[in-house]
Amino acid sequence: QVQLVESGGGLVQAGGSLRLSCAASGDTICISAMGWYRQAPGKERELVAAITSGVNTYSADSVKGRFTISRDNAKNTVYLQMNSLKPEDTAVYYCNARCPTGSRYYDYWGQGTQVTVSS
Repeated sequence: QVQLVESGGGLVQAGGSLRLSCAASGDTICISAMGWYRQAPGKERELVAAITSGVNTYSADSVKGRFTISRDNAKNTVYLQMNSLKPEDTAVYYCNARCPTGSRYYDYWGQGTQVTVSS
């Protein structure tokens, strides 16, 4: 089992910045990748950014150049630095940790943290 605790959400004006943190605990040795998803009202959950246990990262086109994902393996923590925020970035942001199990994988989720960007 892996537990994920997020922090850092809040209300910010357009153009501002926020940094989200996600601390993992429990069976963290199984984690191969961590990421951030978001879900806006009436929309499906979407992948925002992800990072492997190495240095490989992925960012959605909508956030490239504005959001940066990073990971501190010693602290089992992943961060999402969000700059130049836009009202359309408003959503609940969820931390994700993926653990391979044979040919499959299991996803763990945090409780979510609200990010609201005012225009």
